[in-house]
Amino acid sequence: MLSKIKINQKIQPFNKILEMEGDKSLSIRWALLASQAEGVSRSVNLLRSEDVISTLNCLKKLGVKIKFKKNMCEIYGLGLNGYTYKKRRVTLNAGNSGTFARLIMGLLVHAKSKIKIIGDKSLSKRDFYRVANPLKKFGAKIKTNSGKLPITINGTDLPKSIRYVETKGSAQCKSAVMLAALNTNGETIIRAKKSRDHTERLFKHLGLGIKITKKKKIDLIKIKGKKKIKSFNYSIPSDMSSSAFFIVLTALSKNSRLKIKNVNINSTRAGLTKILKMMGVKIYFRNTRSYNGEKIADLLIESTKSIKPINCPSNLNTSAIDEFLLIFLVAAKAKGISTFKKLSELNQKESPRLLWGSKILSMMGVKNIVTKDSLKIYGNPNLKLKKRIIIKEFLKDHRIFMGCTIAALTFGGNWLIHDKNSIKTSFPSFLKKVRYLGAKITWF
Repeated sequence: MLSKIKINQKIQPFNKILEMEGDKSLSIRWALLASQAEGVSRSVNLLRSEDVISTLNCLKKLGVKIKFKKNMCEIYGLGLNGYTYKKRRVTLNAGNSGTFARLIMGLLVHAKSKIKIIGDKSLSKRDFYRVANPLKKFGAKIKTNSGKLPITINGTDLPKSIRYVETKGSAQCKSAVMLAALNTNGETIIRAKKSRDHTERLFKHLGLGIKITKKKKIDLIKIKGKKKIKSFNYSIPSDMSSSAFFIVLTALSKNSRLKIKNVNINSTRAGLTKILKMMGVKIYFRNTRSYNGEKIADLLIESTKSIKPINCPSNLNTSAIDEFLLIFLVAAKAKGISTFKKLSELNQKESPRLLWGSKILSMMGVKNIVTKDSLKIYGNPNLKLKKRIIIKEFLKDHRIFMGCTIAALTFGGNWLIHDKNSIKTSFPSFLKKVRYLGAKITWF
């Protein structure tokens, strides 16, 4: 199997237009809510990555009928609490998808059978106490493996509404509680540290009895349960996290220009663009419009000759949490010292990404100082790599693989990057798109 790639030359100047696959977060949330709707829901541009396929396969195990017709996915919803179980014990394999594994727990607090959730090696290292503990308050019995997978859930016939304070800025924790609240008779109240709000926007779009009061540091969310979900159609906008690799590739390449169409620029996901603009990167929004509660635009990016260092505002962390490996690369080329703080949540991802970000920079010859939650980067605008760099044993973290690909194409050097198939988790066409822009990559 061709599992490694080799890159030994920078990408040449390009001027192109790209269209991305659908947003992964929205693809998974659409599938979960469609499964609880009454009737047939349809989606186009659904991301067909391993995480989304894992989601669909698990829903099928819960009795949900799913069909594909060319670029359209149809889900035949079973209504609230409508999942069916052929066996008294059902095992759901979430693969690498933390989003699915955590969110489905919210819909299983009322499960009539004993549900076991498992995942791959990487997912099995991640913290699930953060979701299991609040969901137990609904009345479900949840057993974890010292806070990790595998997890078993015994649902309750009468889930009760709860009050929950979310302090980590985790959209997954907040969303799991929101989904659980759908099946209660009362009103669930959530005080949540600000984080991605795709679930809130979908609830609003579907008229699901949600009320949100936005305050300076938190959102107060109230949800009245037992509101029927009508089937709905959704064209999934392009993924900002996938677009991020090409934004940075363009910014760090010479004499290049790129347009990316129909990107979701939801303010809770656009931290990358805010941070990069502060660093002098040329990013422009064109044709901005609204769609089903989300904000969409075409992105125009141009090469940036002079990059400014940044003392990154920590209030932007949650809206750029998946993009920091790329932001670190931009900081490596800044003229001065950049600092990033309160990033311990990065180490709760598929791999300890804060530590890996530091490690990759060190391998590139970029001076940096890392602690458990911060990173200081001593940028070098004249950095040109000529040495050999081997990237492996990173728990098959898709974002590390893709981030290193961008580093190789913009900084030079002779790179050997293992675990090419990791990109199937979130962005199967990544290498195809990179090569479309003119990158010379070989794999073996």
